[in-house]
Amino acid sequence: MNNEKLNSSNHSRRRFLKSQVILGLGALGTGMALPMATASQNELIDHEKLSPDVLLTKYLDCLGGAFPEPTPLLPQIRETIQKDGYRIESLTYEVQKGDRVPALLLIPDRVTASLPAPGIALWHQHNGQYYLGKSEPAGLAGNPMHHTAVALVREGYVVLCPDALCFGERQDPTGILKDGEYERFEFLRQVVRGRSLAWKNILDMKRAVDFLCERPEVKADQLGCYGHSMGSTHSWLVGPLEPRLKCIIGNCCLPTYEAIEEEHLIHCFPNFVPGWERYGDTPDIAALIAPRVLHLNLGGKDTGSPIESAKRGINRIAKAYKKAGAPDNFTFFIEPDAGHVLTEAMWQRVRACFANHLKLV
Repeated sequence: MNNEKLNSSNHSRRRFLKSQVILGLGALGTGMALPMATASQNELIDHEKLSPDVLLTKYLDCLGGAFPEPTPLLPQIRETIQKDGYRIESLTYEVQKGDRVPALLLIPDRVTASLPAPGIALWHQHNGQYYLGKSEPAGLAGNPMHHTAVALVREGYVVLCPDALCFGERQDPTGILKDGEYERFEFLRQVVRGRSLAWKNILDMKRAVDFLCERPEVKADQLGCYGHSMGSTHSWLVGPLEPRLKCIIGNCCLPTYEAIEEEHLIHCFPNFVPGWERYGDTPDIAALIAPRVLHLNLGGKDTGSPIESAKRGINRIAKAYKKAGAPDNFTFFIEPDAGHVLTEAMWQRVRACFANHLKLV
């Protein structure tokens, strides 16, 4: 795909998401009066004066509060698809009572309960392609550039690809709302419960990690996650709250609130954590992953993550890792001429990071 097409895709995606958010704000603006914020609520706090433990508590509060106690996953395998060198299990598991997540689990042929392998949770992208979800990274549909679960299972990892809420098989079960309308509905449903869509996404991701830990073919102490675009956002959103993830990798998504406001960008709903701006910006969420391994790839021409603001964010993350005594556990790569893509150079860094920090043998 050339840069002209990539830029066109980026602009189309932004226009699409903008239309969805404008509709959502319109729904809120019909006769509803919002409470005025107090001075104390608006007061910014120097996050560097707060300990990581305190910031983690504030982060959870902003997301929407504590997660419920986990219930049994009750996994059900629906179908097994044999591929060359690996198999795909189509399955579901329960994240909350009555809420089952469809997922695809890719397992190398040579991996067994007696010869387990590291597990990787792979979060799919957004791109306005609600019909894809888990099927794209699993190599069953979508852009071959993002058939990343297939590439990883061929390296020897067990890879789980779940559907995020509103995508794949998790679209409106009533059929009333379609695509972005249903995503807006779910976002607003969480808002009136005092939570965020990010809270729900993180809960679902934590349950994905639970699932990997329960599989006998997986080394439960050797877990990582990867995502592109919204999947990258999901990686650094869940990372601080999921200590079982040893290696966290995001590709092409570090949109700062600073850049969103300056550039008037419209982004995916999971990027927005209510009230967090009082304590920091999105990179300060990613920084809470320290001292565990974090790697980020960025495109210098990715309009969704304006690079100068992203660079400032990277510096803050690096500073947090240095303060945590683990400066080498945070790495990043910026490809100057790349847009919102997964290039070969980016992918090689993903492979190397997992290889360096998850033990295949």
